[in-house]
Amino acid sequence: MTAKEELLAVLHMNAHTRGDDTFEIFKHFIDKNKIPVCKLVSITTDGAPSMIGRSNGFVAKCREDEAFPDFLSYHCIIHQQALCAKMLNMKEIMDIANKVVCSIRARSLQRRLFRLHLEEAGSDHSDLLLHTDVRWLSRGKFLQRFRDLLPEVKQFLHDNKHAEYPQLNDDRWLLDLAFLTDLANLLNELNVELQGKDKIVIDMISTVNAFKGKLKLLSSKIQRHDLGNFRNLASELNNQGKDLTEIDSACYAEQIDTILSDFDRRFQDFALLEPVATFMCFPFLENAEVDVLASKIATMFQLSSAEVEDEILTLQADINLKSRAHEQFWSLLTEEKYPNMRKCATSLTAMFGSTYLCESTFSHMKFIKSKYRSTLTDDHLEACLRLAISSYCPHYASLVEVIQCKSSSE
Repeated sequence: MTAKEELLAVLHMNAHTRGDDTFEIFKHFIDKNKIPVCKLVSITTDGAPSMIGRSNGFVAKCREDEAFPDFLSYHCIIHQQALCAKMLNMKEIMDIANKVVCSIRARSLQRRLFRLHLEEAGSDHSDLLLHTDVRWLSRGKFLQRFRDLLPEVKQFLHDNKHAEYPQLNDDRWLLDLAFLTDLANLLNELNVELQGKDKIVIDMISTVNAFKGKLKLLSSKIQRHDLGNFRNLASELNNQGKDLTEIDSACYAEQIDTILSDFDRRFQDFALLEPVATFMCFPFLENAEVDVLASKIATMFQLSSAEVEDEILTLQADINLKSRAHEQFWSLLTEEKYPNMRKCATSLTAMFGSTYLCESTFSHMKFIKSKYRSTLTDDHLEACLRLAISSYCPHYASLVEVIQCKSSSE
């Protein structure tokens, strides 16, 4: 009843990367290595058209193949969270901030002078950050660093007679910058919490639901002018010497509600899984609607609804199991008595909630296959990636025992 998260293989695609091309390469790999694809539970993708296309997408091709069982497919939770973060209305803020930062960092002389200016001012930071839209945490870190160094930036622009940016002295623009920095930081915290290996889908759903509840609370708080969770906004108000009632709380609450509605819209697939996940975490809830729950489990994992109902009722009445409800609970269920419940538990444990392992593999590949190792073969690249990603530790003593020692030439 345990799951191991590991990199299976890196399949190289040197030509087209369409959905059917991806499927053919994957199909050839599983046939060659005799992988029991009949045990497949779910496929998690990054939401690219070549993966989720209705007719020629990779997932559609897998469903058409008779060797594949009925499986669930989801859009990566972390990708969806990053897409929700893009709903922030940040164009006016980001455009000005990017122009200012690029005017300093894009020229080597100006960058050196600015770094010297920071050093002389005794700043905690040594440079500005550039914004990269494809990086999940970039926006929040970029805005926070820009705001932290805003006094030094304004002084540097004035001393070196750079182009003037009136927004940097506009109180409303500075308040908007502080609010969006706080909100971007909150989204970054959620993203970091969703990252990492061995994150089961139940934990990730719980994290997202907790954040949605936090957004609802923040929306009501800011309308009451409670800035306990908005450190940058409170600091900017203090700098301007303004009262809490002078902020545009309705506009800021609307921004939060927009993100919340996008979270509700995007995570509908996982919302269907939530009742089943809740039951599997604690199956002894007295108010559980057994027939509705059994129908959902049966539909999701292709089981008999009547048999699932019987097993749920038997399970909830089992005094011995009820007294031993802990983390290893599902391993106590016998295959003979609870086959459907065990399948449901193992399937939920085996489901990937995100493509984090793939994304981290790409990050490692950027460093491994650099311009200094441009002739690295595909096989060597895969071996290097496996060493970088895998959590397995070789048993060196056993490996040495099976290797024949080289005899002396004397």
